[in-house]
Amino acid sequence: MNQGKLLFGAIGLVVLIMMFSVSVFTVRQNERALVLRLGQIRATDYAPGIHLKLPIFDTVRLFDARIITMDAERERYLTAEKKNVVVDAFAKWRIANVPMYFTSMGGDINRANSRIAQILKQELRSQFGKRSIQEVVSGERDQVMGLLTTNTAQQVKDFGIEVVDVRIKRVDLPEEVSGAVYQRMEAERTRVAKDLRSRGAEAAERIRADADRQRTVLLAEAYGQGERLRGEGDAKASEIYAQAYQQDAEFYDFYRSMTSYKKAFRDKNGLLVLQPDTPFFKYFDGVNKSQKQ
Repeated sequence: MNQGKLLFGAIGLVVLIMMFSVSVFTVRQNERALVLRLGQIRATDYAPGIHLKLPIFDTVRLFDARIITMDAERERYLTAEKKNVVVDAFAKWRIANVPMYFTSMGGDINRANSRIAQILKQELRSQFGKRSIQEVVSGERDQVMGLLTTNTAQQVKDFGIEVVDVRIKRVDLPEEVSGAVYQRMEAERTRVAKDLRSRGAEAAERIRADADRQRTVLLAEAYGQGERLRGEGDAKASEIYAQAYQQDAEFYDFYRSMTSYKKAFRDKNGLLVLQPDTPFFKYFDGVNKSQKQ
């Protein structure tokens, strides 16, 4: 009897534990809960913690309450200039209304991302079609992203989704266009480089010519100044010679004759063909007379 009661009690305890385990569910801080009773929405306003449900009849669906990133695929869009650009964008969204989100999207994040991506592509096509490349790249980029966020959020609010932000990561030209653009840029840079080099060569020639002119002028001025100084020196020397000559003409004449003799007879093997009575030998003649006496 006692063993039967113990067995029955153990079975009852196990059943109670199993009933309790299937009758409770836990909601975390980063989750939203939805309870379906026989396929119909029963309640959604569950705070984080442990809650009860009816086994078998109630089904609990848990959804991520955090901000979710939808990274759209790179897509081509036509600008107002009829030029193709490749745009890479993403959207940040979260579940704002659990029942509406479950009803419209079936609680499938992939389905929600796909729907948001379609709407975002339509908005990108519309906004880029109104603007030039310069405007969408730098001029009005912030304005475009603000409009994308507002318009996309307006269209998805009926799905129980709140779009927090839409951002454009990159705006590129197609590869075939980029190659042509880079070639044009390279050609333009080459042209500018050649122009700068030619201007530099022209400036160098001007500087070189000016330097040569200044050199010629300086040399001419220096030569002229040197000739003037030389002339002044010669004049001064002539003046000194004249003054000296006036003081003692005979001695000056004698000194000049001695200097001439020194230069003339510097070479011992030299030969002079002159008449004996030439004025050049007048002081030699005086020497001969004194020797004879």
